[in-house]
Amino acid sequence: LLLLLLLLLLLLFFRHSLRTKECCPVWEGDGSACGARSGRGSCEDVEISEQPDGPQYPFSGLDDREKWPLVFYNRTCQCAGNFMGFNCGDCKFGYFGDTCNERRESLRRNIFHLTRAERNRLISYLNLAKQTISRDYVVATGTYREMENGSNPMFADVSVYDVFVWMHYYVSRNALLGGPGNVWRDVDFGHWAPAFPPWHRVYLLHWEHEIRKLTGDMTFSIPYWDWRDAQDCDVCTDELMGARSPHDLNLISPGSVFSSWKVLCSQSEEYSNRGVLCDARNEGPLRRNPGNHDRNIVQRLPTSADVEFTLSLPNYDTGAMDRTANMSFRNTLEGQPTGLGSSSSLGMHAALHVFMNGSMSSVQGSANDPIFMLHHAFVDSIYEQWLRRHRPSPSQYPESNAPIGHNGDYHMPPFIPLHRNKEYFISSKDLGYEYSYLLDANQRLAESMRPYLDELHDVWPWLILAALCGGIVTVTTAIAILLAKHRFKAWPRRKTWKNFLALPEKQPLIWNNETEASHRNYQTTM
Repeated sequence: LLLLLLLLLLLLFFRHSLRTKECCPVWEGDGSACGARSGRGSCEDVEISEQPDGPQYPFSGLDDREKWPLVFYNRTCQCAGNFMGFNCGDCKFGYFGDTCNERRESLRRNIFHLTRAERNRLISYLNLAKQTISRDYVVATGTYREMENGSNPMFADVSVYDVFVWMHYYVSRNALLGGPGNVWRDVDFGHWAPAFPPWHRVYLLHWEHEIRKLTGDMTFSIPYWDWRDAQDCDVCTDELMGARSPHDLNLISPGSVFSSWKVLCSQSEEYSNRGVLCDARNEGPLRRNPGNHDRNIVQRLPTSADVEFTLSLPNYDTGAMDRTANMSFRNTLEGQPTGLGSSSSLGMHAALHVFMNGSMSSVQGSANDPIFMLHHAFVDSIYEQWLRRHRPSPSQYPESNAPIGHNGDYHMPPFIPLHRNKEYFISSKDLGYEYSYLLDANQRLAESMRPYLDELHDVWPWLILAALCGGIVTVTTAIAILLAKHRFKAWPRRKTWKNFLALPEKQPLIWNNETEASHRNYQTTM
């Protein structure tokens, strides 16, 4: 009954906010919209850039993501100082504490350098997020037009994890032109254009933030998988992201918690054929079969040389700033090999998605696989390396004529709170996080030693106990020998005892057949 009441209140809230086009929720801390009474923020008009988009998307007023978020809301919370969030109830990335005045830098670590406790915590946190319904967000299952301009809200409750699955689907889905099969495929508000690195950077930061809020663990950081030169899916073990099932190579091993996960929004072609949005329903188990992919598209996983070539490109983006861009860092990082656009094969970021050969291989449904998080953390670290190496001026990020959704002042759909693309064309250190392999040499060595020191910490009580037992045995034996020696000294010296204790005589320089045979056997044993 309580759940039904909450759902009713939620529907009433959405109906009201969609009709008024105002998303300025109350902050619970002081009971005012956007935390205005506490100086956290205020409800303001959304300012939209009028800079022209590129020619790839020839429509206007057709898609809900155009000029985000104006189709749904034209007033949202604008937060002050270090406050952030849809109601200004959170802290900006890199800030912590009740008043958001504690500046801390988080460290994203190589997943293979996590301690056993950290690995277990990662798996349990992901599973908790998958099983816990989000308190803050719902997902849209219909367009604004289908919602009758807000009078008929079409939303679904999903888990904290699945909110992010839906977000990745929503930003990359086809544009619905009306009717079954009538879609525009050459559009993506988060891929194959300049916003690819910034959009995924914000995406991971929010993912990290929501897991911290869910668990109360403010030290949690997303780990990364360094896949350079990997020959197989190194993280596909039951201790990490799940091994292959022995019963069906396309599924996850029953020994992994991820084998019970169900996916959503992965059947993008079905939704396009029907001309509808993903309805957030259960679409079956998580699928993965790494390495059994189309070798004509991806020959191998990216190498260290591939990464270094990508980092060497000085121009962030070039030309039409889409898949055709040549010698573009962004396009090469995203997946066009050898720096040339419009290639039939794929490399870098896209290569790993194809290699996974399952849920990860669908752009719109790829976030269903938890490997997505590890993969994109490493992609983000390459973006970070490029920013530090080339130190681009803010003007390198395009202000106009990029594909729709990718200009510098465009708000990233479907994020609320709002973020502009160019705001994340900055170093991760300015956003409060660092990557362990970008630390200095001494710090990197200390990081790589952490798992081994953790193992030693777990076994040291047993080592001490073994040492004590060994010491007791040694002391006892020494005392016994001394007592025996003392007794033997007190006895009469007799020849029989002398002969009894004497060692047999050795003649190592006398060789015969028996000695030679014995010598050969010793060498054979070695």
